[in-house]
Amino acid sequence: MTVDRFNRRALLGTAAAAFAASSLPLRAQDATSPIRNNISSFRMLDWQGYFTDTRNGAILVDTVSRALHYWSEDKSIYRLYPTSVPLSEELTRRGRTEVVQKVVNPPWRPTPSMKERNPEWPDVVQGGAPDNPLGTRALYLSWTYYRIHGTHDTRKIGRKSSNGCIGLYNEHIEELFELAKVGTQVLLI
Repeated sequence: MTVDRFNRRALLGTAAAAFAASSLPLRAQDATSPIRNNISSFRMLDWQGYFTDTRNGAILVDTVSRALHYWSEDKSIYRLYPTSVPLSEELTRRGRTEVVQKVVNPPWRPTPSMKERNPEWPDVVQGGAPDNPLGTRALYLSWTYYRIHGTHDTRKIGRKSSNGCIGLYNEHIEELFELAKVGTQVLLI
């Protein structure tokens, strides 16, 4: 049985439905079915399993399901966004941090280890440049070199494709940028 777009939206929520629109049709499956969908672990979560409160808002990044969850401080707003995640475990950092800076059209500079692996990369790409890997907005975290940012390369979303950062579609980071504030707590799992 195929679930139509209306029922898919009801099942997954607005943000997840946008993500699911580009995937294979959602089908009812039994344990023996070989059909797998990219959205199988893309689900809504409750903040209480991850945070003691939502003071200053809360962002949960689930690197396994490749999703970012946001809750506002008063819990009236919940958003769920598909993300890109680090390429490998070596590049993945997990734990608690917070948003320490918000930047519109951030400049991009490769980290020393990125430059070592790719000496041909430029030393800087100016903010607003069409090839800037940070996209249109960035939330800087308290961990050096780690960001939640946009991307112009939409093929990266839903994949292991970053050197450590969490990437969002530009329209999603622009929405999250307005919702989150300096001091928003962040947990990467």
